[in-house]
Amino acid sequence: MYEMGNQEVKAIKKIISKRKLFRYLENSECDLFEKNYSKYLSIKHSALASSGTAALTAALVGLKIGPGDEVIIPAHTYMATAMSVLSVGAIPIIVDIDESLTIDPKALEDSCGPLTKAVIVVHMWGTTCNMNAIMKIARKKKLFVIEDACQSVGGGYEKKMLGTIGHVGAFSFNYYKNMTSGEGGAVVSNNKEIIERAKCAIDPCHFYWQGRKNSLKPFASNGSRASEFMGALLNIQLKRLPRMIKSMRAERNKILNSTKNLSNMGISHSLLNSKDYDCGNYVFLKFNNTLDAKKFTSIFPAPIAGKTGRHNYTEWDQILLKEGSFHQSLNPYKLPQNKKCRMNYDKNMCKSSLEILNKTIMIPTDPKNTKKDTDNTIRNIKRAALAYINKENIKIKQKAIDKGKFDYSED
Repeated sequence: MYEMGNQEVKAIKKIISKRKLFRYLENSECDLFEKNYSKYLSIKHSALASSGTAALTAALVGLKIGPGDEVIIPAHTYMATAMSVLSVGAIPIIVDIDESLTIDPKALEDSCGPLTKAVIVVHMWGTTCNMNAIMKIARKKKLFVIEDACQSVGGGYEKKMLGTIGHVGAFSFNYYKNMTSGEGGAVVSNNKEIIERAKCAIDPCHFYWQGRKNSLKPFASNGSRASEFMGALLNIQLKRLPRMIKSMRAERNKILNSTKNLSNMGISHSLLNSKDYDCGNYVFLKFNNTLDAKKFTSIFPAPIAGKTGRHNYTEWDQILLKEGSFHQSLNPYKLPQNKKCRMNYDKNMCKSSLEILNKTIMIPTDPKNTKKDTDNTIRNIKRAALAYINKENIKIKQKAIDKGKFDYSED
């Protein structure tokens, strides 16, 4: 969460004072957000859900993905991406990422099989997938493309907003995202049939409030309906989003420009597929090997991408154990329709991804950072680089400064 203040407090007070917490009421905050978000993304349809996971699941339901289908996903993503595939009874196929930390288009193409129905491409850490290459492969292989933009709310790819390039997009608005309602999500599409099915997955009773439609035969689902609290918060947050994205992208670019000469020290920049349009949430520094990355972070505290736990396939217990449901009769790995699907997993199956992740560090940006904050980050990276390669005889003193950064100064 980047910003939360008096505007959100006023919005919540207004909801409570009117005693209108249910979304299917006149002048709904949820309806207003869906309208505003569609306009912001330049897409026809948006539907709120209770979480990003629910949005991803609804997106798959919208595409009629189910038992007997394989869905390709990247080895590096929040585990909810895989969980959503299992939730609709399909089987996730895990493939390698490239040095952008997003799905490798070549791995995607090579992994397509006769039962592969779709791919979930994940725009990780505020950066973007190579959508031109992915959409070309999708057309060739006749795949549905679901954009998991849960970690890249507000980002774009070559002038197009993320979530609008594939057949359907999904977003998360939980506490850790670019805009937040604590928890929340949205599914978006230009296809009316997809969004109608997605809405039924989100709320199978929605037609009681919005009217039955002959175009959709209703079906049962658990439901993940949004509340007016969510809509009210997101309407405030959406107004701030463009400014915040612009600020983070500018900070990221300044750090990149100021550290481009570190390549002679064995430190380079990771691939960015759409530098001018992504969110800029992180600066990614790539090292020659995993040991060098570990040494650097012992001097400059920063997360290593391969050590972010649940974002790496090696930590997805439910997948590795093939526990795809709370009941074995509903477990996708046990369903006869999935008998011919590929489902052989092990912790070493995507070694290339693990190597990339373990030699890449992530330095966060923040829209609240000042010029001084950014300059401190640049200085600290450079000084840590000098200490890391032992180019200077520096005695390093580590003292905390604002926002968890550290100052490396000479005695």
